[in-house]
Amino acid sequence: MNTLINQLIQYGLDQELIEKYDIDYVANRLIDLLGQDEFVYVRQENVLPLPQILNGMLDILADQKKIDNTVTERDLFDTRIMDVLVPRPAAVMHTFKEKYALDPVQATDWYYAFSQATNYIRMERIRKNTGFDTKSRYGTMHITINLSKPEKDPKDIARARLVPSTNYPQCLLCKENVGFAGNASHPARQNHRIIELDLRNGKYALQYSPYVYYNEHCIILNEKHVPMKIDRETFENLFSFVEQFPHYMAGSNTDIPIVGGSILTHDHYQGGRAHFPIEDAQSFAKRKVFGCEGELLNWPLSTIRLKDKDPEKLIDASVRILEAWKGYDDPERHIVSQTNGQRHNAITPIVRYKNGLYEIDLVLRNNRCSEQYPDGIFHPHAEHHHIKKENIGLIEVMGLAILPGRLKSELETIEKVLKKEITLEEADGIDAHKLWVRALQKEEWSEGVHEKLLQAAGDKFVRVLENAGVFKMDEDGQAGFLQFVDCLNMK
Repeated sequence: MNTLINQLIQYGLDQELIEKYDIDYVANRLIDLLGQDEFVYVRQENVLPLPQILNGMLDILADQKKIDNTVTERDLFDTRIMDVLVPRPAAVMHTFKEKYALDPVQATDWYYAFSQATNYIRMERIRKNTGFDTKSRYGTMHITINLSKPEKDPKDIARARLVPSTNYPQCLLCKENVGFAGNASHPARQNHRIIELDLRNGKYALQYSPYVYYNEHCIILNEKHVPMKIDRETFENLFSFVEQFPHYMAGSNTDIPIVGGSILTHDHYQGGRAHFPIEDAQSFAKRKVFGCEGELLNWPLSTIRLKDKDPEKLIDASVRILEAWKGYDDPERHIVSQTNGQRHNAITPIVRYKNGLYEIDLVLRNNRCSEQYPDGIFHPHAEHHHIKKENIGLIEVMGLAILPGRLKSELETIEKVLKKEITLEEADGIDAHKLWVRALQKEEWSEGVHEKLLQAAGDKFVRVLENAGVFKMDEDGQAGFLQFVDCLNMK
């Protein structure tokens, strides 16, 4: 353990989390936390990767029966260990401000690296994710299979049921998570630090997603625990964020279920420094919309793109489109704005700054269900649930699939079936895929099986996106889309 403590101290020095004046203090904190009686400081020349240092400590503690050797217990304890190295929130905020005064890019570069160095973003897990690109009539889509989230140990699941329900923090996005110790049902956040932001309509905070589904995937969260909403303030806040961080995009899930994100109880947006497939989408029609240059995108989800140098013009136009869409009905295309007082129409907005212009994508959504489609008319349909059943949120709207980790092994098994190495009846764990596989078997699979299978899986994702589109990208759907947009300028 002595060597591992020295390794961690040296890691903290190398990552500039601590300074030489902190060595004795940090050593004593670690000695106490790890239950050691003695310690000798020895400067380390060759530092092991952080996961190796932490896992070495946790293995010793587990062998000594000081912690249970489960994923949750290990995560709770290694976060306590990292807290010893992480600067206080005020110090992090001051450093960010100093770097932002020089250059916003320098500030976010530092903060992103810091979030990884503190193990808040567990990069050794993120690197397990796999992905591929798939061609479609809309352009190239990005497919990722999420393997970074470890499976819960049965002991952890049982222990979580025993944790008393509390109202603190109220959810995973609340600013009160900073420094929270966590428990069997709530992740530890002692190594979590946020950056306070002033947006147009109040106090927000910037943090990175611990799962980083794309480059510099960040969350912009309201400092108050208030529900999600899409209105003028939302558009103003998104543009305010992009004005402060023009190298980042910012968007929001809708504010209604099924077509929204997983956390509707806390007002938040998502941003990042990544290029998404939707940015390359071509238009099938152009229209002037409330004084702004507008395009109707050839994209599986019905999207209006507005561009202008003046964010205020885009905000005004977006509000008017939102209000018009909230009350818009097109029964022939199954679009009904409300039933029994429940609103069904909503918008997913995405803001970015490109080539000297601000632009906003307004993606039209509808969450109505029917007897035929109990999960949602404009939601992944049942025949595609073996690939993707979850809500189509902001990230997928932009053309980046986040598919469940189970697909990796399932696709490997399906590939063996298509190569005739095993029969479909002999294949284990792919019952949900059998109808799809039988359809695939009717095609020619003599060569390029791996690549063709990935393309077939990608095609399924595209079909899922098309399910979510309110106006389909066929002649009739495009006519309906134009009909809605042309009625806007008449208001």
